[in-house]
Amino acid sequence: MANYVFGVDVGGTTVKLGLFDVSGNLEEKWEIPTRTENGGVNILPDIAASVQAKMTERSISKEDVAGVGIGAPGPVDGEGIIHRAVNLGWSEMNLKKELTELLGGMLVEGGNDANVAALGEMWKGGGQGHKDLVAVTLGTGVGGGIIVNGKVVTGFNGSGGEIGHIHVEDHETTACNCGNYGCLEQYASATGITRLAEQKLKSSDKDSVLRQGEVSAKTVFDAVKAGDELAVEVAVQFGEYLGKALAVIAGVVNPEVFVIGGGVSKAGEVLFDYIRPPYEKTVFHGSKETKFVLATLGNDAGIYGAARLVLA
Repeated sequence: MANYVFGVDVGGTTVKLGLFDVSGNLEEKWEIPTRTENGGVNILPDIAASVQAKMTERSISKEDVAGVGIGAPGPVDGEGIIHRAVNLGWSEMNLKKELTELLGGMLVEGGNDANVAALGEMWKGGGQGHKDLVAVTLGTGVGGGIIVNGKVVTGFNGSGGEIGHIHVEDHETTACNCGNYGCLEQYASATGITRLAEQKLKSSDKDSVLRQGEVSAKTVFDAVKAGDELAVEVAVQFGEYLGKALAVIAGVVNPEVFVIGGGVSKAGEVLFDYIRPPYEKTVFHGSKETKFVLATLGNDAGIYGAARLVLA
């Protein structure tokens, strides 16, 4: 019986790696740089070398490793093929096959990074104890992971769970990073909240602490907690967009719980004061009691979920 599993979370700047026992206890974590030059040709060899170095350091044999799970920023289908990862310079590539070869035949399982993070939160984080959940990551963008009966919904080519690109606004004139207009990400991400606040500051004469320094998602919700009227108006806008989008998702997958993570989630449960009312107003009655919880694994969600890919 194998005793260990590796989880790998590939980001645009660093690759996070974790060594776990097969019960899901994190024994050690570390990072290596993500070398994106030359089409990201060095990324997988660097990962393989780092895993093998850790095995040597810890005197772990290949037979003692259940496998290596990897999450990457792009659509990854059920066969482990990633269909383009712009931030890494990758075009279509079979992650499982290539990393398995670099690791001398070890088992490799792959997935989209947001889906993998959702799996981590289900396994050992805020969604623990639930098999039907939607994880929402409010960071620079809006990521998502949908889990039904304990399994990640990837879709036929790995693009399932891209909730940040649900269309929520018909009158948007600025393009989203994906090329479309009016995506949820443009209003509910950290950058989207900042943008809403800047627009509100220009269109209103109200006094606000937000006029006194740098505007960010953090300063907006700090101001909300202090009772700043203009900041509250921004939070209401944010909540309308996100709450209604989650109501649409709930009408399709009927989750037990929404797990809210990412940098914006550091504001805490005050977020739910603005998300839940529009959610409850528009959601189908069968999902009206769905719980909202905060993610608990932070930046480690990806390595936990990647490890879970191997053990699932």
